[in-house]
Amino acid sequence: MANVLDLRRRIRSVQNTRQITKAMKMVSAAKLRRAQEHALAARPYAQMLTNVLKSLVSRAEIYDPVTGEARHPLLIRRQERNILLIVISGDKGFAGAFNANVLKAATRFIESKAGKNIDIEVIGRKGRDFLRRRYPSVQEGQARTGPEITGEHVGIMAKLQFAQARDIAEYVIERYTAGEIDSAYLVYNEFKSVIAQRLVVDEILPIAQIGAADIKQAEEMTLEERKRAAQVAGSAGVRYRAADTQEMDTRAAAFATKDVDYIYEQPAEEIFHDLLPRYVSMVIYRALLESVAAEHAARMTAMDSATNNASDMIDSLTLTMNRVRQASITKEIIEIVSGAAAL
Repeated sequence: MANVLDLRRRIRSVQNTRQITKAMKMVSAAKLRRAQEHALAARPYAQMLTNVLKSLVSRAEIYDPVTGEARHPLLIRRQERNILLIVISGDKGFAGAFNANVLKAATRFIESKAGKNIDIEVIGRKGRDFLRRRYPSVQEGQARTGPEITGEHVGIMAKLQFAQARDIAEYVIERYTAGEIDSAYLVYNEFKSVIAQRLVVDEILPIAQIGAADIKQAEEMTLEERKRAAQVAGSAGVRYRAADTQEMDTRAAAFATKDVDYIYEQPAEEIFHDLLPRYVSMVIYRALLESVAAEHAARMTAMDSATNNASDMIDSLTLTMNRVRQASITKEIIEIVSGAAAL
């Protein structure tokens, strides 16, 4: 059994760890609030862009009247042989099962597409490290045997900018337009609020319906996880319900639903063709924003659990230390009494 001095050292060590985890929880809570504000600030632009495109659909001939084929390359649906998978993970750990769940979802999706060529674009250091070990890059001159990592984007989540999402979207659009890939998917954490999250696989190309996500896989939070997240958010002073944007959404949706023949400076077909790539960029940017918020929420919950576990360990060690000290005192008293009796 450890002596009192060793137990005191362990208690001090755990107390220092508890201070660190508590500070990390508060930092994640502050970053989560900012991430929620950024996601909310980007919503009006995304909503209006979506509704302008919906308005243009009724005014532009996006499908050939004779053949019925889509005129825009991003709407053309081909037989799926080559797939591009974009995996959005975090750059740092200490976020519970956040990164592990994303990578499990990506692995399940890859297994469900067995026999097809899958290129992987990885966003985040954790995803890059895992997928690089699982799917090593093919050396020049060697035959391809499975999924391959074709791009890495590390360090962009700390200071996320729309330009970064636009660059990724342009790369994806270029490959899809050239026929190098037949579809593109996003794996990320969809974040509505602290208690409304789900892990999804979203098909972003070809575009099936403007303004509606084409979810192929989804994994919801359990009731226990929601209760825990709400409890932690309440203790950290973070809003755990989604912001009420009904009025803003209604006002933006009116643009597409009004029975008005808008006059555009350019032909409606030309505007539609120019705006559709921006729509893809916005979809990727929204996924990145929501993933950042979900990561901070997961880290906040994980650090709260670590702080509680440290407190429980301190209580247990303190109880053990008191028992050891009591046993030591009792032993000394017995020795003194035994010595006195011997005299």
